[in-house]
Parts: sequence; C-alpha cells; structure tokens
Amino acid sequence: MPKKPNRHAYSDQQAFERLILLIATILQYPGVGNEELEGNETGGDALVAVQKRLWEVALREGVNFPEGYPSTSNLRKDLQTLRRYGLLQPRMYRWGYYLGLAVLDQQQLRLALQAIASQAQYLGEPQAKQVYQILKKRLRGLDSDLGGELFYPVRQQLNRAIMPTDPEEMVEQGQREETLFHHLDTVEKAILGGTAIELSRRYDVYGHERVGMEQLWPLQLVFHNNAWYLLYEDYQRHHLAIGRIDRFGEYCRILDTPRRSLSIQHQRLADAHRLFNNGWGLYLGDTKEQKDELCGRLQLTLIHVRFFPPVAKIILEGSRRHPKQEFLPQKDEQGNLRFVDYYIKLPPRSHQEFLLWIKGYMESVMVISPQSLATQHLASARKLLELYQEPFSD
Repeated sequence: MPKKPNRHAYSDQQAFERLILLIATILQYPGVGNEELEGNETGGDALVAVQKRLWEVALREGVNFPEGYPSTSNLRKDLQTLRRYGLLQPRMYRWGYYLGLAVLDQQQLRLALQAIASQAQYLGEPQAKQVYQILKKRLRGLDSDLGGELFYPVRQQLNRAIMPTDPEEMVEQGQREETLFHHLDTVEKAILGGTAIELSRRYDVYGHERVGMEQLWPLQLVFHNNAWYLLYEDYQRHHLAIGRIDRFGEYCRILDTPRRSLSIQHQRLADAHRLFNNGWGLYLGDTKEQKDELCGRLQLTLIHVRFFPPVAKIILEGSRRHPKQEFLPQKDEQGNLRFVDYYIKLPPRSHQEFLLWIKGYMESVMVISPQSLATQHLASARKLLELYQEPFSD
C-alpha cells in the first residue's frame, strides 16, 4: 500500500500565495518594517508594517485574502521559512527587512547608479567601472521598462583624475605606469583586515627626500580635487599622513605583524578626519602637532582676510566652506557690497595651503592678519610682478 504523501506547509494555495506575496513585498519595499520609514503608524510593530504593505501588494496583484489575513503570526512563521532557506539571514532586522542584497528601491537605485557612473567615468576607479558594466547588463531590461530613465545621468560630478588609474586601460593604451594603482585590491583588503603593509614611494615632489620603503597601516582611499590619495598611519611613529597613490610604486607587501581591530581602524580614521576638519587642505602636520591638536593643546591662529568684488559675492556663497569660518560683509551708503572680511582659525600646519587657496583670487584678496601671512602674500605678489617685468623670449 503506497505511503500517504506528507503535505508541505505551503501545499495549500492560500499559504503558498501568502509566502510569495511576502517575498514580493520585501523586494518591492526594501526596508519594510522600519518604523521610521513607515512614519510611526504601526505602533512600533515591524510585522504590522509588513502586513500593511503585503495587503497593498495583494490588492495590486488581484489576490483576494480574507479580512485580516494574513495575521502577524502567519508572517512571523513565513519569515522563519525565508531564514531557513537563506533568503533572510539568521539575525535581527532592526532597520527593516530586505532579501539578499536587494536593499534599494528604484529611485534609490537610480541615485546609486549615477554615483557609480561618475566614479567610473571621471574618477577613473577600475572597480567602479567593472561594477557599472555589470549593472548595465543585468538591469538592461528594467531600464527598457522605465524608458531609459534608470541610467540617465540626472546627477553627475565632473572632478576628473589627472593621472592614469586603471591598470587594464594602461595596458590597452600602451602607457603602463608602475604605480600602486596595480595593487589597490590588496590595499583595500588590508584596510578592512587591519593589516599593516609595506609600500615604496617613487619620488617626493616637495623636496623632503621621502623616498623608498614605508611601512604603514592603510586607512582609506580618498579622491580630492583631481587625484586619488591613500590616507594612512605610519607603522612605527603612529603618524597620520596622506599620499598620492601614483607617487607610490608598483609594490605592496603584507607585513607579518599582528592585525588590529576594525574599531581601531575606525578610531584612527576619525582622528585623521578631525585633523582635516580643523585644518585647510591635505597636510596633517608632524607627529607632535597632531598629538597636541587632537588633545586640544595646540593654539589655532586667527586669520583675517579681506575679499573685494567681484570675488566677495562668491566667497559669501560658500557658507559651508569651512566649519570655523566667519563672514563680515561691509556695504557702502547705497547698499552695495564693498568687501567681505573673512575670519578663520587654523593650525600653523595649514597656513601655507590656505595662502595657496587665496592666491587664486589674485588682486581681489588681501591678508590683514597675522602679519607673517600678510608679508608672505605681499612677497608673492611682488615676485609675480617681477616675472612680468623681466624680458623673456619664446
């Protein structure tokens, strides 16, 4: 006599449709169950939020469930089923449910694609190029359904890397450069693994003769203005610094030293960004300056600069140029802008980079104080005048 078949928990059509619609709900509303996303309308019960969204999906798909079905207890069981089959991870989803890596809706995905496209095209980031090409192929059907909206570059940044960054592209163009760009995958793994590495600096454009081998903790890859940099901590001196990636050679060795935790990496990264926020530009100072600054012992210099029209209006537009800046506009009797007094407190390590910035405004800026910076700025102006007064030949 044949054995009576065991009925599956989802053999019933209604139960099966409930499970399928739950999957569709989480895919269509990634993050469903997050109280903030639901507008606090569910009394803090994540399953009530999921239940409401599932009813919406069922209505759109023409599935007629009985009143109040499925219950939150039904959904709790279904979520356990999704965990058992690996569609959900065996952990708490405190910020809403999502399946696999499907964490964005269409609008969020479009914004992310634009960011990846800009990083690939203008910043020359090889991994971004690869990911973007993969996404373009996999999402071609969705883009077609949306009439080409998915990949339309509504937002784009135009900063451009001024050096070769893609090793494969270098080979194709016959312009191979032996730089650290060939080993960024190793650097990224070292950052996340808390692993120290050894690099080779090819040259030093600032005349400090810092060339040769360096042992360091890599902390972050940074794009600034027109180039990629490596933010790192010196292995021996625990000094924070940043170096342009193409100034390091095609050499990267993992050091056989104890790893450090990601929390320590985060802390040192936060220290570096505190220095960035305090200063102006990329130079982070020497080891003693950094320690004093991070401990609040370093006295900052109050700098007073005066900007004249037409630059003055441009300066006023930059209300978030620096967290410690202050403006004091001065107008004439007719209400026209005469000049803008610009005040900022900076550590001594940043004075030269600040001077470099204001030099871009030529005759529209004057340094009022401190006297040392005013003297340097005036000397630069005189030097420029001398260059124009000297006879020259083609």
